[in-house]
Amino acid sequence: MAISKKEENWLLNEKYGGKECPEFFEDAKRIEAGEPVDYVIGFTDFLGAKIDLSFRPLIPRQETEFWVEKAIQGMPAKKLRILDLFAGSGCIGISLLKNLPDSTVDFGEKDPELVLQIKKNIAINNIAAERARVFETDVFQNIPKEKYDYIFANPPYISHDKKDQVADSVIKNEPLTALFADDDGLFFIKKLLNESPDFLAPEGKLFIEFDAWQKEKIEELLTKTKFQGEFWKDQFNKWRVVACHL
Repeated sequence: MAISKKEENWLLNEKYGGKECPEFFEDAKRIEAGEPVDYVIGFTDFLGAKIDLSFRPLIPRQETEFWVEKAIQGMPAKKLRILDLFAGSGCIGISLLKNLPDSTVDFGEKDPELVLQIKKNIAINNIAAERARVFETDVFQNIPKEKYDYIFANPPYISHDKKDQVADSVIKNEPLTALFADDDGLFFIKKLLNESPDFLAPEGKLFIEFDAWQKEKIEELLTKTKFQGEFWKDQFNKWRVVACHL
């Protein structure tokens, strides 16, 4: 496919300072072959944080950025303890650390290479070491039994039977384990709803991103848990996140 003018300008300005060179044309060919422009450039912006993508985590989405910004706007200006699960690149937790300077964030990620990616992004964004901890964990498995004011989770939630609706460039280049989940895509969402109460402070909130069509199923799941849920739409008017409180 042809590289768009927007992608060409982004690549040229972000990676090559506006100067065409042989390397620029080689990178343009990578994009034309279907490789995501974010990987070719090597980083992206997420709510003012520079997110390195050299370990090829899931590329941060605009929809995620939209709801995380909304969540930040509703958070009190005080020291908060936050957990970012399924952290991937660390974009959510690092943006929280950048925008909430008195708070601390623990990151949970299963892939050991992405644990390194998160640590790299913490360093790139000049986050003080005492404000961030990174745990290699399968959901809550290795997370300390502590009480968090907020838990943010962008788990794998695409149902396997909807694979044909996902762009080829995503399937071929991004980590499939960060995209797809069993049980109609609800496997990890169910775990979060069932296990999060043990890790939340009394007034705490759990944010979970999901696929728009799953809203009714999640509403039904909530009736079987201790949670009340408020559903938010993204900037494209699609249901995208549920904010849960006990």
